[in-house]
Amino acid sequence: MAHSSNSNLAHHFVDSEQQFDASKMGMWIFLVTEILFFGGLFAAYIIYRAWYPELYIMASSQLDTTMGAINTGVLILSSLTMALSIWSAQHNDRKKTTLFLAITIICAIVFMIIKYFEYTHKFHLGIFPGAYYTFTGIDHVKAPQFFSIYYMMTGLHGIHVIIGVGLMCWLVIKNQKKAFDSSYYTPIEIVGLYWHVVDIIWIFLFPLLYLID
Repeated sequence: MAHSSNSNLAHHFVDSEQQFDASKMGMWIFLVTEILFFGGLFAAYIIYRAWYPELYIMASSQLDTTMGAINTGVLILSSLTMALSIWSAQHNDRKKTTLFLAITIICAIVFMIIKYFEYTHKFHLGIFPGAYYTFTGIDHVKAPQFFSIYYMMTGLHGIHVIIGVGLMCWLVIKNQKKAFDSSYYTPIEIVGLYWHVVDIIWIFLFPLLYLID
């Protein structure tokens, strides 16, 4: 367990185990609210897809499946390196903890770069959300609805990726200052939980948006 040493024990906790359990419970509660937030968008997706199944098949053809698949692989790799960073902290290997966190950060940045190219290509074609949609390649009056949902779901996910990068950069700085070891690595494990949920959400987004048939 990611117990904290006495120097890291907040005054309002009885012991390090209670502090760790409270931290983990707090993160799980936060993640549940995040899942509920995305759940509303998934519900909108399901409803509109049920109403306009032919639209979703046509519109998904404008999404780059190759880029989506690469991003899926990148995030799966990042989940592995995030888990390895926790393992390294548990074994007092500060250098490997920093290395695996750095690789996770790089994977997240690669994900966002690929997303940038995806977005800019669509903007070039006139595929914007809602009323700004000007693309004429899809013969369906409700096409802007699909891409509005697409941008909301992937955009919100992208914001969470950026937040994750910030958190992991903070972990690297703290780790370089020797803040973590086998007796205290709670922040790494908590950020790891967050990052795994971000990855899992993308695992659902990829087939729902890109692999419609």
